Amino acid sequence: MANSIYRASMLQSNSQLLFQPCLSNKHCVPKKTNLLCFASSQLNPARSEVSFCTGTHLIPHPNKVERGGEDAFFVSNFKGGVIAVADGVSGWAEQNVDPSLFSKELMANASSLVGDLEVNYDPQILIRKAHAATGSKGSATAIVAMLERNGTMKVASVGDCGLRVIRKGQIIFSTTPQEHYFDCPYQLSSELVGQTYLDAVVSSVELVEGDTIVMGSDGLFDNVFDGEIVSTLAAYSDVVEAAKALANLASNHSLDSRFDSPYTIEARSKGLDVPFWKKFLGMKLTGGKLDDITVIVGQVITSAASPQLT
Repeated sequence: MANSIYRASMLQSNSQLLFQPCLSNKHCVPKKTNLLCFASSQLNPARSEVSFCTGTHLIPHPNKVERGGEDAFFVSNFKGGVIAVADGVSGWAEQNVDPSLFSKELMANASSLVGDLEVNYDPQILIRKAHAATGSKGSATAIVAMLERNGTMKVASVGDCGLRVIRKGQIIFSTTPQEHYFDCPYQLSSELVGQTYLDAVVSSVELVEGDTIVMGSDGLFDNVFDGEIVSTLAAYSDVVEAAKALANLASNHSLDSRFDSPYTIEARSKGLDVPFWKKFLGMKLTGGKLDDITVIVGQVITSAASPQLT
């Protein structure tokens, strides 16, 4: 989670909607059974359609457990499935504003708008409408992915929440974080200045059955390397267990002062490091980044496929 609120020319230091800390969930659409994972009905029996089967896990910052943290997310079974994460900017706490309110309201609005005709299954427009409807003070980074039944996944992101697509043990697509400077990402805000849906990075990826999507707040990607994501997914056949394992891995790394995390590697590349005398002794800045950690793991399945990772 970013600590810094960005203001123009001034820098300062689902549908199910889910905010519960330390909970894993498999998000399915029970019609007649208890094991249907976003399986869309086939309009054309001769053509297989794809959808998401998802597992989620959220671990709040150790100091924010009682409030449930400042991340928010939702999953929806609309069409092939919609997944989204928002990360409230903690710097607002310095102004006596609860940073979680903006991210939670943003996700609640997005969840309610996934079927809106004006949205027309466009994640960038969904961000626009959800942002416009959010009245809480604050700001948040956000990412939305929407899967068409034909396999096209559209992604829109503002800031440093991220997404990876893994196919046959290889990452074939990654989002790129946007930031004004180190630890101050682009963010949707209640203020008139700041980023909007027009600043979103928009992507389109063609998915096939068996692809795995990992979406998360920066609490995941600041603490877990891409190679660790791939190897962790390979060890689990269930999306719920995979999401939980990735979140726990990120949490463990965040608490390890000796772990050379993606966050501290980037910090050193930006000139942030231990004092010179410690460098002289061969020491360097290490450690994970304490943060809220949200993980969504989505498996791409056909309507009749088994909801297991491959």
